[in-house]
Amino acid sequence: MIGKATLGDHATDGPTEPDDEREGTSRPVTIAYIAESAGVSVPTVSKVINGRSGVSADTRARVEALVNEYGYRKPTGAGRNNVVELVFRELKDMWAVEIIRGVEQVARQHRVGVMVSEFGLHDSAAPTWDDTVSRRPNCVLSVAQLSEAERAQLTAKGIPFVVFDPTTELPDDVPFVGATNWSGGRTATRHLTRLGHRRIAMISGPEDVLCCCARLDGYRSAMQAAGLQTDPGLVVHAPLTQEDGCVAARSLLALPDRPTAIFTANDLQALGVYQAAREAGLRIPDDLSVVGFDDLPVVAWVDPPLTTVHQPLTEMAVAATELALTLGRGEAAPQVGLEIATTLTVRASTAPPKN
Repeated sequence: MIGKATLGDHATDGPTEPDDEREGTSRPVTIAYIAESAGVSVPTVSKVINGRSGVSADTRARVEALVNEYGYRKPTGAGRNNVVELVFRELKDMWAVEIIRGVEQVARQHRVGVMVSEFGLHDSAAPTWDDTVSRRPNCVLSVAQLSEAERAQLTAKGIPFVVFDPTTELPDDVPFVGATNWSGGRTATRHLTRLGHRRIAMISGPEDVLCCCARLDGYRSAMQAAGLQTDPGLVVHAPLTQEDGCVAARSLLALPDRPTAIFTANDLQALGVYQAAREAGLRIPDDLSVVGFDDLPVVAWVDPPLTTVHQPLTEMAVAATELALTLGRGEAAPQVGLEIATTLTVRASTAPPKN
């Protein structure tokens, strides 16, 4: 008979041989073994174990029967290291420094170590979550992305996690910390309409990135509230880099009836607008007003200093780390999802239009 099982060192290892288990050995029953026995995926078993929706009644019954048969229990925090693992997909943007600052601030207070990992995008040959689970951190703070399979893998090892500034929709029970992106987009655009601008362009981010969609929706809402039609020709989607912001701005500024103001999905794109404006012989804000999003420290020092939506990255990182450590202690989180308010920082890159 199989006793109460705990997870082994690798949640994705091959299944434990049932014959060995029946002989009374101590080899563990993994979530992967239950998934293989039920003929379903590991994420499906994770949904059943955690009581989430999205599983048919027949599949749920089959998985639950196997869970009961094998005496599987969700793993506890025993044996985890006193470390917060902060995972970036790409560790190259200036805003990463603000996030790291917030995480380390909380970690020092709680006497917890911090490990920063860069995984690369999903299609890159980078370290996998196997490396993370083998290190057994106290908790994981993942910036921007955490797929269903990755969440299941961490859950199988009993490693709590929090998603920071998620780029995609998450199930209701996945803990996250983000910002009020829609409100920020609306505030930025409303600032421009109140200055008297009517041809306001937006350089948005990729169409599949959640925060960019919210900022674009906020822009559209403010335009509508001001009684202005959103011109599809004034909305451009571009990657969130200075170079791509410059390319997008060149196309907008080359229009016969060019915009008098441009709102960008982040500060890096806004710096690209500065470059395109210089190339076109336009002065900011005399000929073109520019508003960014993030409020990176560097934008206060450009010429002219950038008006931007302040996304409280350090405060968000503090809240996310506190939440992750709470979960790491096995305590219930006061709330699963948290959005921290954005504010507009007005500097010298915006002014009323000339005409």
